[in-house]
Amino acid sequence: MTTPRLPLLFSLPAYEYLQRDLLALGGLERGELSTKLFPDGERYMRLLTAVEGREVVLLGGTVDDAATLMLYDLACAIVKLGARKLTLVVPYFAYSTMERAVKPGEVVTAKTRARLLSAIPPASYGNRIVLLDLHSEGIPHYFEGELTAIHVYGKPLVRAAARRLGGEEFVLACTDAGRAKWVESLAHDLHVTPAFVFKRRLSGSETEVAAVSAQVEGRRVIIYDDMIRTGGSLLGAARAYKDAGATSLACITTHALLPGDAFGRLQRSGVFTDIVATDSHPRARELAAQGLGVESCAALLHEHL
Repeated sequence: MTTPRLPLLFSLPAYEYLQRDLLALGGLERGELSTKLFPDGERYMRLLTAVEGREVVLLGGTVDDAATLMLYDLACAIVKLGARKLTLVVPYFAYSTMERAVKPGEVVTAKTRARLLSAIPPASYGNRIVLLDLHSEGIPHYFEGELTAIHVYGKPLVRAAARRLGGEEFVLACTDAGRAKWVESLAHDLHVTPAFVFKRRLSGSETEVAAVSAQVEGRRVIIYDDMIRTGGSLLGAARAYKDAGATSLACITTHALLPGDAFGRLQRSGVFTDIVATDSHPRARELAAQGLGVESCAALLHEHL
């Protein structure tokens, strides 16, 4: 009897760390890829492992426009070269905060990116895309045609980190009322008190905290935010909880973007005892040496492969 061949796992260069973790969990075979840049900035790519008749997994977040196009180009080539099934694993889906237009003329980039990936030709046994902790639950519906979207929730990782940082008794909080429902669900699972802050808009670019929803005085507060960019909103909420009497604060996020010195500013604020992120974005692994706590999302993603 012929032994079934394992799915091939290819990865964008920025996600090779997660490729290694997924391969270590078993059930996958490494796909070899060659890439280089021409002097004018164009990218050469070649699949060194044959994909004809194989189930293929392609790993890579849309961390920038170049990565998005690389993901699209490779996926199209994989199908063209005869893969029987294609699964895109996108731990970080960019532009998820641009999931709807608020002002006239705004481009709903989350939808246009979803349409781009939906245009990948279908493999004979279909295409899937696995996404982690999207900012809006409506985004999977933007994927069209032959591409099936699977939204993976990082609750197991967040729950474990929150319990480790907070012990048995703490307040699980968020940065604004927009994430209150999700945090309330997490708090229910952990049997702790949820909290969020009410914000008042001062201008087009400024807000201030008007109130805190729960009693935090004398208690440790763990803030969860699905994504941290510069950390400005996070700091504003954390200071509000501190002013309301929280004894200490820590933060957990799924997607740590933290460009430039953003993480350094959070550290120097002295507000947080711990900041923890998953490695859904390569930046998290880069900042681990500077003190960011990093939880691998490999096992969670592996369950869907």
